[in-house]
Formats: sequence, structure tokens, C-alpha cells
Amino acid sequence: MVEVETPEVLIDRHILRTNIRQMAESTAASGIGLRPHAKTHKVLEMARMQLAAGAVGLTVATVGEAEVFVADGVTDVFIAYPLWATPQLARRLLDLTERATITVGVDSLEGADNLARQLGRDAHRIEAWVEVDSGHHRSGLRPGSVEEERMAGTTALRVTGVFTFPGHGYLPGQAIAAAAQEGEALSRSAALFRQAGHDIRHMSGGSTPSAEFSSPEHVTEVRPGVYALRDAQQLELERCGWEDIALSVAATVVSRREQPSREVIVNAGSKVLGSDRPAWTTGFGRVLGQAGARVTALSEHHGTIQWPDEVPLPVLGEQVRVIPNHVCLTMNLVDEVAVVEDDQVVDRWQVAARGRNR
Repeated sequence: MVEVETPEVLIDRHILRTNIRQMAESTAASGIGLRPHAKTHKVLEMARMQLAAGAVGLTVATVGEAEVFVADGVTDVFIAYPLWATPQLARRLLDLTERATITVGVDSLEGADNLARQLGRDAHRIEAWVEVDSGHHRSGLRPGSVEEERMAGTTALRVTGVFTFPGHGYLPGQAIAAAAQEGEALSRSAALFRQAGHDIRHMSGGSTPSAEFSSPEHVTEVRPGVYALRDAQQLELERCGWEDIALSVAATVVSRREQPSREVIVNAGSKVLGSDRPAWTTGFGRVLGQAGARVTALSEHHGTIQWPDEVPLPVLGEQVRVIPNHVCLTMNLVDEVAVVEDDQVVDRWQVAARGRNR
């Protein structure tokens, strides 16, 4: 096992390549485009790998993220977020259109009208996709609602697609149902906008748990992000195996105790692992190679790991590999990652879009 200064985020390049290839092959076989969500990794080298494997473009969450990837040569970017435009943001969007096809999300007539007003005579240079709620109940218009009908009938934007995030597929056992609801919502909304005269060519959905169940009858592309790296949530949802985990956090055991429970403390806390813990998960993370271990508590620089009874406790100074619950948080907490192959650090990648939150 490679020894590094800890805490350190490690990415296994072989597993990463395999994950990227498998998703690209799976979506291609289904006749669905793949537009990976780059907010997960924020790394230029990983985006290049995804595009080389056949991705149709990238998804991002912010204009700042789009700027980073477009500057690296990406020519098709979807900002999958209901932007509220200011004059400065509109100028940045238009600057991006000089180098790439830029698509933005909208989910209200007010937001769409504001964006059109801020873009002015150049509004035609931006494509808009309308977000619909397929069951996650975050942002997005409810299919068939009065608000959606108003949007379809009056928006001045060039609407070319509809999109949704089936985030409820992150609940145990819900991936298939979420994909079915995704297809129903997208089809219904696409029909409404087409009837109103919009040239709807894109129906975009998909998340890492549900992407393989998306139907080419209703979906033209999917936008998974976590699939390239995987994390403890995907492991516990049984959407991946241990062998699919490309990212782990190397951490050093700094304290240990046998009583009243068998625990070790490592020097990786919430400031590198993140603090996300959905109610259905069994802890704040897992330990690579120790299926029975659970991260049971986090503070900023301490991670408490409950160790299985049948396995000897690690000694002080020993390094373990922690799998965070939510890999997107971990990648936004570090400036760079170590790339490993065959237990050797072979490269270091900058997290180029880290902190580009607007």
C-alpha cells in the first residue's frame, strides 16, 4: 500500500478509467448520450478522459465551473441550474459562447424572462432547457402545471430541451422507479413545449444510481457524475462494488482504544471527508478493505472508526483508506489529488474548478 502524507485524497487511475469506459459503453449501447456532471470531480484531466471516451459534452453547476472547462477546450457545456441572471453573469455567459455551445437551465417564467432581458439582443446565442420535477421535489416545474403551460406559451428564450434530476433514485431501492418517473416527466413536458412551437431536441436526465435504467424512448442523454469515482453511498445502495471505488482518503491512525468499544481515530475529519450522512447510510464513510468498519463520528480533523471485533485494531501510525459518503464534497475540499497506480503515486492533478461556486 502506497504511503503518503495524510490526509491525502487518492485516485486509482486504473479503476477511474474502467468506470469511465463502462458508463460510456453502457449509454452508447442504449443509444443515449452521456454528458457527465463535472461538478463531481472539477478536474481537467478527468474531463478530458470522459470526453475522449465519447461524452457528448459536460454538465456543470455554475458559470464559474463552465469557464474553467471551456478555457481548457471543452466546446459543449450545459449549466444544469436555474440561473438568476445579473448583467455581469449575462456578460460572462455571452463571453463563453465565443468558444463553446452554452446551454442553461430555467425553471420559472420569471427566471427565463429575466435571463432573456439581461442577454438582450444576444439571447439567441444561448440555448435554454426547462427543468421539470420528476419526483425529487427540489427545483423544477411540475409537469402539466399552470406554471409550465405559461412558460411554454410565453418565454422569449430559445428553448431546445427539457431536463430533470431523478435525485430520489439515491434512496434505497428507488433507482428503477426514479428512472421511470424521469421518463414520464420528460416526455410529458417535451410534448407540451413542442405543441407550443419549441424545437425540443434534448431530453436530459440520469443520475449515477438511475442512469442504467433510463429509457432511450424518453431520454436523449444522461448526466451522472459520481460514477467515475464512486463513494460509500453508491456502495451501500449496491450500485457498485468495492472494486469500483476509485477514490479514497488516506488517513493515519492517531489514537485507538479497546474499551468501551473498539475504535480508532484518524486524522481525516469533515474538512476532507465532508459531513454528508443520509439517514439510510450506516455511517459517515467506509474503510477500503474492511467491510465491517464504519466511520461513526466526524469533527473537523478527527474521524472515529468503529472497528470490527474479529479484526485486529490498526496500530498507531498505520494508514487506512477511508471512502467518503459523498465524493463531490471531498473533491471540493482539496486543492489537488494524488493519482496512484500499482501502489505508486504517478501523478498529481489540480482540482481546477474548486471553489468556482458562482
